[in-house]
Amino acid sequence: MANYKDIHGSHIETVSSDPSNPINGQVWYNSTSQVLKGFTSNPAGSWASGGDMNTARQIVAGAGTQTAGLVYGGNVPNTALNESYNGSAWTEEADLNTARRAYAGAGTSTAALLVSGHTDGPGADTAVVESWNGSGWTEVGDVNTARRSASGTKGSNTSALAFAGTGNLAINESWNGTSWTEAADLNTGRTGPGGAGASNTSGLCVSGNSGSYTAVVESWDGTSWTEVADLNTARDNYTGTGTVTAAVVMGGNTPSLTAVTESWNGTSWTEIADLSTARNGHASAGTNASALAAGGATPPVVATSEELTTPTETTVTFTAS
Repeated sequence: MANYKDIHGSHIETVSSDPSNPINGQVWYNSTSQVLKGFTSNPAGSWASGGDMNTARQIVAGAGTQTAGLVYGGNVPNTALNESYNGSAWTEEADLNTARRAYAGAGTSTAALLVSGHTDGPGADTAVVESWNGSGWTEVGDVNTARRSASGTKGSNTSALAFAGTGNLAINESWNGTSWTEAADLNTGRTGPGGAGASNTSGLCVSGNSGSYTAVVESWDGTSWTEVADLNTARDNYTGTGTVTAAVVMGGNTPSLTAVTESWNGTSWTEIADLSTARNGHASAGTNASALAAGGATPPVVATSEELTTPTETTVTFTAS
C-alpha cells in the first residue's frame, strides 16, 4: 500500500505555523497546536442536480438566487406559467398576464421584471413589460422597441437595462422603475447574448450572435459601452447571471450544444466546471459562485435544474476516530 511519501514525494512536514500557500492535498503537522492538518481545493466548483420544475420549458429566463429563484414564461409552446424555487422544490405561482418566450428577466424572487419577448403568432414581438411583487404580475411601462432574444441586467426590477435582440440589434434601453429611455447603443449589435449586472448604471453584455458567433463582451458604466476581455467560447442562446465584476455564463450553442461554464472576475474569463447536462434556452439566477440553471433544451425540453457549488479552499484538521 502506498504511503504519503510515495504519493507526494515527501514526508509529512512538521511546522510551527500553518503554511500561507498550501497546495491541494498537502498535509502537515502543526507543532504549536499539536494537530495534523491538510488542505483541499476545488477552484472550479461543481454542478449538482437541483429540484425539477413542474413544467418543462425552454427559451426562458429567471430571477433571484440559487435558494430563492423565479422562472416564468417560456416555450412549451408559449406559456404564462410562473414558478418559484426555495433551493429544493418548485412551487407554481400567479401566471404572467401575457404568455411569451425569448424575453429578458431581472430582479429577485419577490420583485422581478419581464421585458419584451415573443408572443404567439407570426411576427408577434412585443414591447410589453411586466413587474412581479411576490404575489402577482402588473403591466408597467413598455420598452420603446419591441424585440425578442434580448438580454439585460439582473439585479433589480426598478433599475435595469434591456439590450440587443433578434436582427442583431445594438439598441440599449434604461429602466428607472417607471419608464424606459433609449441610452447609448452597444458597440456590436447581436442576438441572444448573456447579461449580468445590478442596475441601469452597471451592466455586462456577453457573447451572442452578430451574424456569426461572437466572443465579444461589453461593459456598461451608465453612459457608454466599453469592450472588455472576450469570452473563451463564443456562443448564443445561453444565459448569464451575476454582477459586472463577478458573473457566470453557462451552456448555449457554439453552434453545437455546450455545457461549458465560464466565470468573470472583472478582468478575465476562466472556464470552471461544466454543466452536468449541456443545454440551451435555459433560465439562470444567483451569483458567479452560487448559480442556478433551470429548464432549456438538451434536447428534449427539460424541467431539470442544476446548482453551481462555490469553488472552495479548505484547511481541515484530522482527528483520531
